Amino acid sequence: MLCRVADSLFWMSRYLERAENQARFIDVTSSIALGYRGSEQALWSSLLHAGGDAEAFLQRYAAPTRENIINYLLFDRRNLNSVVSCLTAARENARSVRETLTAPLWEAVNRFYLRVRTDAAQQPRILKQPHQFLERIKRSAHQVLGVREATWSHEDAWHFSSLGYQLERADKTSRILDVRYFLLLPMIHTGSEQLDVVQWAALLESTGALQMYRRTWGPIQPARVVDFLVLSPTFPRSLRFCINAAEATLRAISGNTTTEPQNEAEALVSETSQRLASLKAEDIMTTGLHPFIDQFQTTLNGIGAAISGTYFQIPTPA
Repeated sequence: MLCRVADSLFWMSRYLERAENQARFIDVTSSIALGYRGSEQALWSSLLHAGGDAEAFLQRYAAPTRENIINYLLFDRRNLNSVVSCLTAARENARSVRETLTAPLWEAVNRFYLRVRTDAAQQPRILKQPHQFLERIKRSAHQVLGVREATWSHEDAWHFSSLGYQLERADKTSRILDVRYFLLLPMIHTGSEQLDVVQWAALLESTGALQMYRRTWGPIQPARVVDFLVLSPTFPRSLRFCINAAEATLRAISGNTTTEPQNEAEALVSETSQRLASLKAEDIMTTGLHPFIDQFQTTLNGIGAAISGTYFQIPTPA
């Protein structure tokens, strides 16, 4: 497969996943804000920190108000991580490899983009009441995933697309866990009787994990939330699941059936997978969640660079 095609498929999926995550994070934050006992400004600003956008936001907006932050994350084209920017980039990547996609998949991606662009005309109303708009984004993202699974052969093109989803999910789960855990940390030390279960449930809902968490663990406890979002081998957005899936995908792309990695990307992912498999939530809580997430983010960046170097760089003629 051409480097350009593989790169476009990978980033098409990353941008689609990023748009859905933004919508979910905003929707859940709106729910949290209704009963939040801390600083509402800090709560909304946590979304900027989750995407690494805080500095850029403050260069363009006078204050981190609710409406300013929602506008920045949904509609601001100067923000490359806004929903509108992500869907524009996803559609452009899809269009450039349209012959590689199935017709229904291209139509689903294009329809997703056009629907959001049309809805954006109602921007003032959406900024005040964003829930229905955010629900449409999430449904459209799920429709794309469904069409992708139902109509596309699981060959190299599908694998590169899968890799984009897997790394983006790992990135966003780790980021939202880090910033939300920081906001909720004071509650842990005030006694379990004062633990605000609603806020912790919202953290799980940010990654679509609430129902599966309750089925696995029952009552919400901070250490178990960390365990589920970081170490679950079965929940699709946990760090461990995403890394395990990325390892399997990279091996499928290279055709590696041995126990040894065949390139740097496989080696890094395999090492990370083994490390996560050996960890316990207590280890993470003891050493500190924030340092753990920082290290994980560094590792993810290294994996992304290794994938790019292995598969997306056009070889220089000898």
